[in-house]
Amino acid sequence: MVEIAVDVPEEGEVAKLLRPYTYSWFRNKYGSFTPAQLMSIPYVKSGRNVLISSPTGSGKTLAAFLAIIDDLFRLGELGELQDSIYALYVSPLRALNNDMRRNLSDPLEGIIEEAKAFGKDLPEVRLAVRTSDTLPNEKQRMLRKPPHILITTPESLAIALSAPKFKALMSGVRWVVVDEVHELASSKRGAHLSLTLERLHELVGHSFQRIGLSATISPLEEVAKFLVGYDDEGRSRDCVVIDARFVKPMRIEVVCPKVDIVKASAEELNTAIYEVLADVVERHRSTLIFTNTRSATERVVFKLKKLFEKNGIVDVDEVEAHHSSLSREVRLGVEEKLKKGELKCVVSSTSLELGIDIGYIDAVVLLSSPKSVTRLIQRVGRSGHNVKDECKGYLIAVDRDDLIEVTVLAKLAIERRLDNVRIPKKPLDVLAQHIVGMSLERKWGVDEAFKVVRRSYNYLNLTKEEFVNVLRYLAGRYEEELGGLNIYAKIWFDEFENVFGRKRGSRMIYHLNVGAIPDEAKVRVFMDSGKYVGDLEEGFVEYLEPGDVFVLGGKTYEFLRSEGMRVSVRRVENARPTVPSWFSEMLPLSFDSALKVAEFRGITYDLITRYGVEGAVKELSTAYGIPENLGRHIVNYIYEQSMYLAVVPNDKLYVIEVWNDLEGRATNVIFHYLLGRRVNDAISRAYGAVLSDLLGVNVRVTVTDNGFMLTVPINVGLTTSLVYELVRSVNSENIASILKKSLRNSELLKRRFRHCAERALALLRRYKGVDTSINRRQVSSETLLKVVSRLGSYPILEEAYREVLEDYMDIGNALNILKLIESGHIGVEVVEVPVPSPFAHNVVVHGYSDVVLMEDRRKLLIKLYDAVMRKLSERRSN
Repeated sequence: MVEIAVDVPEEGEVAKLLRPYTYSWFRNKYGSFTPAQLMSIPYVKSGRNVLISSPTGSGKTLAAFLAIIDDLFRLGELGELQDSIYALYVSPLRALNNDMRRNLSDPLEGIIEEAKAFGKDLPEVRLAVRTSDTLPNEKQRMLRKPPHILITTPESLAIALSAPKFKALMSGVRWVVVDEVHELASSKRGAHLSLTLERLHELVGHSFQRIGLSATISPLEEVAKFLVGYDDEGRSRDCVVIDARFVKPMRIEVVCPKVDIVKASAEELNTAIYEVLADVVERHRSTLIFTNTRSATERVVFKLKKLFEKNGIVDVDEVEAHHSSLSREVRLGVEEKLKKGELKCVVSSTSLELGIDIGYIDAVVLLSSPKSVTRLIQRVGRSGHNVKDECKGYLIAVDRDDLIEVTVLAKLAIERRLDNVRIPKKPLDVLAQHIVGMSLERKWGVDEAFKVVRRSYNYLNLTKEEFVNVLRYLAGRYEEELGGLNIYAKIWFDEFENVFGRKRGSRMIYHLNVGAIPDEAKVRVFMDSGKYVGDLEEGFVEYLEPGDVFVLGGKTYEFLRSEGMRVSVRRVENARPTVPSWFSEMLPLSFDSALKVAEFRGITYDLITRYGVEGAVKELSTAYGIPENLGRHIVNYIYEQSMYLAVVPNDKLYVIEVWNDLEGRATNVIFHYLLGRRVNDAISRAYGAVLSDLLGVNVRVTVTDNGFMLTVPINVGLTTSLVYELVRSVNSENIASILKKSLRNSELLKRRFRHCAERALALLRRYKGVDTSINRRQVSSETLLKVVSRLGSYPILEEAYREVLEDYMDIGNALNILKLIESGHIGVEVVEVPVPSPFAHNVVVHGYSDVVLMEDRRKLLIKLYDAVMRKLSERRSN
């Protein structure tokens, strides 16, 4: 059962729960408790499972640990503190672990000193970190003198659990603190940890106390269930949720560059954007700027340094970049400078969203939409380090679609209406890995192991058949069909006795290959003549289909095929790129936020019809807290759309435009489905596959958050009636099978299948202590994929399809939308247009120009806008 805590107790009540010297140390150090601490400490003290959700700077660490440390010193006072691990702290980031060692050393040392004033001579409470960076001699030292509090990662905890000597030290664990729950829950690492905790539960022999620490996330009840899992009857374990997500005041300002965002050239727009950025940086002591891609981060730092060098107001050495592609040493150096207050400005992609302590930031700037309310609150929440400090955020919109999006997200953030997190269900590759880990512990009865697995939130709905199929795969039942592929059994499985256990040699394989994070590397690009061209990110290659054109090193190439980590291309002159180089880095707009943006379009159109343009500007600006000049941009945009098409696509009406392109070579079908990229990826692929079958031609698909575009040759006879037939042909009953068929030979499935095969230990990342080559693994994976595609059921392939459809795409919400279309709750209208409508322009430009050619992108947008204005003018004159 999940219970939401609502009462904030008085400080005196909480102080009575702690030993006098513990409270005295805390009061001398911090003065008073934060609301999160007041609410949490009584529940932690009482032994309840607790999920604490509160922003950075609200004292989450001590909200969880002060009560634990107090109990450990109580045991020390009584002479009952054993050489055993009592508390585990699990974090997804090794950098957070080093922070945590520092954060916990302070109270552990400080309380011992404080206790002396109370006449108490307390024993040391030991603290240690165990990660993949921990040296063997340090691990040996832990065996001889175990830490009372162990700081670790999900992967290292899984290894420790299957190491016989170390496992014995954890048999008395009383507390497990899981940090950054919001980061773990939405990924396979979370499923991995969830299973590890159930295996730990089995080792301890009874429930231990689980304490989750999370930043802003929703829905809290589901995240709490993820943290605590289920009992043997499938009932959610008890958990108290401390909802202190919104204790810090927040101010969010939507800003536009001071130019005409419709008609300005790329150079004028860029100059205006950097003037806004420079102004914010100059007005604040320290500013954190978030971009949405790593490449944009580097570009912004470069431009800002040049600007500051020119005006001399800010020292260029006080401006730094921070993103995941930088070396660990560089990132740590930037973090250290931030903490010391030596930086005026840091530009980051996503790497500083998590709870690394970065000291005082007094303003956060988001350059373009953060794509979700939750991410917006997390990012802006990095400002104002203390719980009483105001969080201050500036959202810079660079075009009218962006302006609408950030206006809606800002309003939702102020109203605290968060996006819902998606937790992966039944990932079979992670399950396979854990079954091997379980086999190392002892011989298991199948029913007994199945019961343990189904206590995990992620696996509650796992069927016995699915579980047994994974056992069969691990036991080598497919070895005959996979002859010669060197995929051998990792466990033995006796189906007659219904038991399984360890296969010789599997311990080393497990220890060297544990974890859920896939290895990714650069893919080397060669001309079909064999000439080396350059490298691509593997995530980018996932998007490519034969015939796609992309830019590399300023030149355009057509993708032909791939083999392993090698791509073959041919040079094409004057061809439009079909996949922008930054596409794989782009954050997708969340589905929940996308629906609100679509609804906003309808609300604004309604204001225009009721109050006219000027009245709508005033109403909208007041309701959404934006300046009137920004309200006018939005109202004009929607007014132009309504004048041109006579309809405004929104959450209840989807409009589809059929348009012959500028060169008269292709017909484009533009779908105004404002659903976010993950849902649109699913629906557009299915539509594209069916349209290809209907017309007998290749269909090019362009996907954005606000819609998608299908492109076919102009002479194939595409009509509006055929588009209606297409919409009817893809429905909630058949979309999954259509997508599976269309994915069969895709780069996306090929690469995701390798990731799943690595997690399921079919392909080993490390063997006998040596890293195997990713190229070799990818080649082996593609061979394996061809073979298992002919089998009736193979767990790794099933999981690869599930991962693509559910985690990468969002087939669940795609199904819901298709059902609403089928029932008539969402209307669909198809129109032929001589020029794309204003809402379609960004979708069209996505399919027509690479971001490298920013000037061309702006020119095409202006050209499309002018064409619409001419058409409207012609109508008025007629």
